[in-house]
Amino acid sequence: MKPAPRQLATLATLALLVIASPAAHAEKADRTKPVNIEADRVTVDDKNKIHIFEGHVVLTQGTLSLRSDKLVVSQDIEGYQRGIATGGEGGLARFRQKREGKNEWVEGEGERIEHDARSELSQFFQRGRVKSGTDEVRGQYIQFNGATETYLVTNGPNATTIPSQQGRVQVTIQPKKKDGAPPP
Repeated sequence: MKPAPRQLATLATLALLVIASPAAHAEKADRTKPVNIEADRVTVDDKNKIHIFEGHVVLTQGTLSLRSDKLVVSQDIEGYQRGIATGGEGGLARFRQKREGKNEWVEGEGERIEHDARSELSQFFQRGRVKSGTDEVRGQYIQFNGATETYLVTNGPNATTIPSQQGRVQVTIQPKKKDGAPPP
């Protein structure tokens, strides 16, 4: 059964709210752009407020793009959305969005990306990577808190730390230029 246009609009709005929040400094104009979602299949459960997009999922809105194999969007009784994107190209879910007022992009990937609109928490599980401009963090688990703009990155799954010389967290922070001066 093909979803009605009203249901598709609801799906698009929910997917947008779930995915757009991970980039704290995202292009604000994106919020006013239409959401386009392509997938091989969509399942709509209006009663339980769950929407499942499957098969080569591509969500775009302005400069925002999300690619995954599966995207599950749910909404709680108070209207807060939660999204889980999994798999995709190379087994990773990926997002990309232009930063507000800068010629820089925020990119992220993981085998699973979860975002909770209530807590403004985004989590990247297994092979996580978040790049903002030229700065980058990598780990098996990355948590980004949009409310506080803080990161937690660990070398083990689900925020655990594994004592090891291999599989360590990697962070690259580039020097920032001030007033056109070269970096120190």
